Amino acid sequence: MTIQELTIKAINLLKNLIETPSFSSEEDATALLLENWFKEFDIPYTRTQNNVWSVNKHFDANKPTLLLNSHHDTVKPNNGYTKDPFKAIVEDGKLYGLGSNDAGGCLVSLLATYTHFYQKENLTYNLVFAGTAEEESSGPNGLNELLKNLPNIDVAIVGEPTLMNLAITEKGLVVFDAEVKGTPSHAAHPNHDNAIYNSIEVLQWFKDVEFEKTSETLGDVKLTVTQINAGKQHNAVPSEVKLVVDVRVNDQYTNQEISDFLQEHAPCKIQPRSLNLNSSSIPKEHPLVQAGLALGRQTYGSPTLSDQAVLSCPSLKLGPGDSTRSHTADEFIYLQEIEEGIKLYIKLLEKVF
Repeated sequence: MTIQELTIKAINLLKNLIETPSFSSEEDATALLLENWFKEFDIPYTRTQNNVWSVNKHFDANKPTLLLNSHHDTVKPNNGYTKDPFKAIVEDGKLYGLGSNDAGGCLVSLLATYTHFYQKENLTYNLVFAGTAEEESSGPNGLNELLKNLPNIDVAIVGEPTLMNLAITEKGLVVFDAEVKGTPSHAAHPNHDNAIYNSIEVLQWFKDVEFEKTSETLGDVKLTVTQINAGKQHNAVPSEVKLVVDVRVNDQYTNQEISDFLQEHAPCKIQPRSLNLNSSSIPKEHPLVQAGLALGRQTYGSPTLSDQAVLSCPSLKLGPGDSTRSHTADEFIYLQEIEEGIKLYIKLLEKVF
């Protein structure tokens, strides 16, 4: 099958994916669509929960293995939609619909690329394709769980919308729960230990705190207080103020180092929810990156989180579409972006194969 024919089928698959709701942990029906693709092309595959994966025909355990991964779950549509989020609408070269850009376009483009290479012999790398679940929720049954079923992965391309530029680093994430304590009392009585007033100094500390090490591609660690909760009624001073702190970690720190620093220095009790979502990177010298540069693509550091965070191998974030459209009302991807994405994926792999 020609690349053009594969592209047409990939776009049709994306339209079907858009019209099949697949919120995180509810991807059963879109997993069936991926199964049907493999059946149509007579390619063996395995379904593990809602993750669908396959290895190339001439898999050789003595060769390194390259993973092609993207996700088929979506967030829920926001209230700003003016178009039906579950209807694939094509207007002015744009394909509208929930998940079209994040990350349906990447998913079908990588699937078409995998199909193109599936039967080829004497590849430098083995290929594994994995269309995975629960990426948007960082859930327990997505790529993180699937990895134990896959062959050992040496390097990965993670399909996320990057305008087909090379995201060679990605920030990690740690979410912290913090508490500012005080003395509860009736609002009518004097209280010099009001937890809400105590939180002013704490919030200022979080606003001012800086981490010394910066990254060439990711910049500084970014700490943001995103939630505050305190009090139950107007006439009672609460005993505590609860904060949620979102920290985006560059590649100069581990999540553990950030947690240790905050637990030692923050002027309040603070605990991480998880330390699993570390920053990701791939060396500029890696053949995949060099192949992308030779094709005229640019490198950059990505501030947004993806399934790269659960991989321990070098990984490159790369895909058609634009990250700024993700999770927006009337989400869309240009049909031309999918066409170009498939061609660029294939050209990239041909350079390393």
